[in-house]
Amino acid sequence: MAISTPVNGDTPTAAQPDLAALKTRQQGAWASGDYAVVGTTLQIVGEQLCESLDVRAGQKVLDVAAGNGNASLAAARRYCEVVSTDYVPALLARARERAAAERLNIEFREADAEALPFQDATFDAVLSTFGVMFTPDQDKAATELARVCRPGGKIGLANWTPEGFIGQIFRTLGKHLPPPAGVRSPALWGTQGRIEEMFGAQAASIQCETRTFTFRYRSPEHFMHVFKTYYGPMHKAFCALEGEARTALQQNLVGQIERFNRAEDGGVVVPSEYLEVVITRR
Repeated sequence: MAISTPVNGDTPTAAQPDLAALKTRQQGAWASGDYAVVGTTLQIVGEQLCESLDVRAGQKVLDVAAGNGNASLAAARRYCEVVSTDYVPALLARARERAAAERLNIEFREADAEALPFQDATFDAVLSTFGVMFTPDQDKAATELARVCRPGGKIGLANWTPEGFIGQIFRTLGKHLPPPAGVRSPALWGTQGRIEEMFGAQAASIQCETRTFTFRYRSPEHFMHVFKTYYGPMHKAFCALEGEARTALQQNLVGQIERFNRAEDGGVVVPSEYLEVVITRR
């Protein structure tokens, strides 16, 4: 799941991966399984992000790469005018079900984070929780977030860090299924340096704070069952491997869970570090 940006022209080379093809593969990965089963457990991150942005009732809010709608729901609960977007229709369907159950008024639109179908300066706040960080063309996605946010508005992000549990999960997957040469890791979105590089020219201020989300499962086996079945990137990784290679990946991931796990009763209580970013648009 690591990603990169081309440096010249449109023809991919060994150092310049085919981003269009990569996006197609990624879209297929996130559409496999049922990410909503995992995503629902992350709801608290969307709530915290809305509090950190201090969103106000009546503000126009865009959730980009919204998945099953955690940040969308959080903003709608604060009486914002919310548009929720993703490029995986099945995830938007899950988010729509959640909004209907809570009688929340949210507009859902299928959209690519690298080509958002909105006019410049349309939104008071633009959010993404563990979503836009997976775009193939990182700089293009960052430009789009800034473009649709009004001057003085805020961009709020929650991104897994390279050092945290999920960042290490992706590193482990990459060792067993190496990404294309020359690609950038999505975990770079979880570093302040990369955030400043992408947004600095368009930001009046950038605030970054390291936070922790805690995964809680019945056992390491339960965690692996859920992620292998429902979490697209891991589901695809196991489908691509066979025999000893698949067993080795399983063992390495279980070992990682055990290293991070702070439960002593056989369960899983695993803290996973993420970077919360609040950017005020210039």
